[in-house]
Amino acid sequence: MLSFLPGFLILPISFSLFALNLAFWGIVVTPLGLLKLLLPFAAVHKIIAAIGRRCYRGWTAVNTFLMNLFNDIDWQISGAKQLDKDSWYLLMANHKSWVDIPVVSAFAYHLIPEPKFFLKDQLKWVPFLGTGCWALDMPYMKRYSAAKLAKHPELKGKDIDTTRKSCEKFRFTPTTIINFVEGSRCTAQKQREKNSPFTYLLPPKAGGVAFTLASMGEQFNAILDITLIYPDNQQHIALDMLMGRLKRVVIQADILAVDEQVIGDYFNDALFRDNFQQWLNNRWQLKDQRIGRFYQQQQQAKSSEIAAC
Repeated sequence: MLSFLPGFLILPISFSLFALNLAFWGIVVTPLGLLKLLLPFAAVHKIIAAIGRRCYRGWTAVNTFLMNLFNDIDWQISGAKQLDKDSWYLLMANHKSWVDIPVVSAFAYHLIPEPKFFLKDQLKWVPFLGTGCWALDMPYMKRYSAAKLAKHPELKGKDIDTTRKSCEKFRFTPTTIINFVEGSRCTAQKQREKNSPFTYLLPPKAGGVAFTLASMGEQFNAILDITLIYPDNQQHIALDMLMGRLKRVVIQADILAVDEQVIGDYFNDALFRDNFQQWLNNRWQLKDQRIGRFYQQQQQAKSSEIAAC
């Protein structure tokens, strides 16, 4: 809508409004976390959780409005016709930019339940951030190192039990758990450092997905394998978005079954671990090929237009 303005004018305005949106909802949510600490009653927590979900939706709605206000975005979403807001999903996606978070949230807004992100258990003690995320019912993941398990074998399996307990609140509330499987934003430098076998992706990290499925796999109705593509803004996606230059957001969704192929003891069953890693690598190979085909089709379309002229 305002993308006709020069980028150097849009940048300070859009950045300020995105920051204010985050700060506003952060201020609103933090007292909810404090109330949960002071009033440890199930009925109160249920009310706070409902308010928290609405706050997250408010943050998402304003973010989406701002993205569309400053950018002329062509949203291209496919594969999402069978989704609904009354189911439980594990959503795994490739990771290109911090813009992925508001983009995935915008995708979820009308289609699936509000997203939750697994957080490290230590973050719950960080002032404001910990209480705010707790108020939003973000699940905390507690992991023990191999060295600690060697010294304290009685802790084996406790991490999954702890995470499963933190997810019990989702048993009666439809939820989407998000996992950016690469663990980091994909850049050409990181691809070289990790010796990535993929053209457009980093190697997937299987542990986090397997941990999530082991913790609450029986609650998921499906796995959503989301492919994110920003075909016209491949280098500086976040900066382009803030300057009104984001042109297209392509979201392609695959709906996968949750079965014995993906639920098992990843950390103690070597056979299951190998099979799960192969399953995830196959998914990432398909994702890489899909992105490659997309760009190939785009190039063919441009060549056809040039030939027609």
